[in-house]
Amino acid sequence: MKIVTVTYTTTPGFAAQNQANIRAVMHNLQALQYAGIHYHCCLCANGQTFIHTAFFNTAEDHQLLNELPSFMHFQTALKAEGFEKPPNQEVLSLVGCSKKIFTT
Repeated sequence: MKIVTVTYTTTPGFAAQNQANIRAVMHNLQALQYAGIHYHCCLCANGQTFIHTAFFNTAEDHQLLNELPSFMHFQTALKAEGFEKPPNQEVLSLVGCSKKIFTT
């Protein structure tokens, strides 16, 4: 399993569009029902800082997300707009969980 978290702050004028782009990614992931991807994004109280956390069962699952057209669009749009605070990516290790993440 691989866990990745990314935190960044958008410009004020792009925050709403970024949310719409993220929702498109989540909609696609829900429709495709990839069993090896658990991905969520939260918005901080300032309305501009986003925290993405993705759990991947395998490296192939991570690649599936990276190749998803809506995810590629989300990334391209975000990079084109620029950041108020650039992305900080960390790879995490799971210590414990209240529910089983992957059934395999």
